[in-house]
Amino acid sequence: MDTEPTSPTGEYPHVPFTPYVPAGSAVEESAGFLERMRLRRSVRMFSARAVPEEVIRNVVAAAGTAPSGANKQPWRFVAVASPELKRRIREGAEAEEREFYARRATAQWLADLAPLGTDPSKPFLEIAPWIIVVFKLVRGDGEEPGREPGVYYVNESVGIATGMLITAIHLAGLVTLTHTPSPMGFLTALLGRPANERPFLLLPVGYPAPGATVPDIGRKPVDQILVVER
Repeated sequence: MDTEPTSPTGEYPHVPFTPYVPAGSAVEESAGFLERMRLRRSVRMFSARAVPEEVIRNVVAAAGTAPSGANKQPWRFVAVASPELKRRIREGAEAEEREFYARRATAQWLADLAPLGTDPSKPFLEIAPWIIVVFKLVRGDGEEPGREPGVYYVNESVGIATGMLITAIHLAGLVTLTHTPSPMGFLTALLGRPANERPFLLLPVGYPAPGATVPDIGRKPVDQILVVER
């Protein structure tokens, strides 16, 4: 049974909630969304075909609707289209990747990666028309170092926003790939970001190359990832 909402106690004024009302039932809409998301894949073969900046603005704005701890929105998205900057990002990423494959990765990690055929070469970082570098804010803008940071659940908040960004990219008919060269400190200096921003991951964004392929991998069935307690 529905109950009357309680009166708000916080300082923010409350406004009426406007729910999203889909055309179909919840079962129909959730099934349709599932089918669309089953087509989402991490793609490493990109076309150089242009993507309008308006598309990037829209998908980032969609990511910015994510929930966050105390509504601090501790994220920054740096969209890179400059060929020179993309080249330098590739150089920095490949340098870290060579170290990873040669010295940093454990034998088990390399064995788990082997079936996917990945290696230190990352040409997609130059071919894709855009790279979106996601930064997490470890302090709010303007907060002084040495004081307790006024941001909360940063990794959780930025992780949710990034997931929504990936979904928005997919539903715009584009492809992407989560790339996390480690360490990623070179991105802070390369993109001139302030000390309160730390690289979280980067996403090349664009259209798939003609004839692009992806590994023939599966997903765990829902019964392996869902526990229902009735």
